[in-house]
Amino acid sequence: MNACQFIGRLTAEPELRHTPDGTAVLNFTLAVDRENVKDKTDFIRFVAWRKMAEFMDGYFHKGDRMGVRGNLQSRTYPDKDTGKNRTVYEVTAEKVYFADGKLPAYQAGSATAGAVDSGTVQEIDDGDDLPF
Repeated sequence: MNACQFIGRLTAEPELRHTPDGTAVLNFTLAVDRENVKDKTDFIRFVAWRKMAEFMDGYFHKGDRMGVRGNLQSRTYPDKDTGKNRTVYEVTAEKVYFADGKLPAYQAGSATAGAVDSGTVQEIDDGDDLPF
């Protein structure tokens, strides 16, 4: 099974591009702290496609805390300078979540909060009052 889950902060503004056929693709990186390891952060590369990419471009910004569920993939490309093959590992996002304590502006006071893209985006409440 290939499944990953991360919670972290966006290290930069997500970068929205389009393929030659017009498909939206968004690349972003999360700074993810390691559990039970002090002062150790990993920087994980992600890619989102189509409607999720377009949604994220409008509502997620540098410094936002978010959760991502997806699968790890590798791809190989030739290095421009050396011609040698390089391998890149990135997580293809399947679901994204708001993980900050405050609601984004589009959800504040909305009767349809969380209804964007039918289950693709949901809010995580990581309050300290959880029983586990």
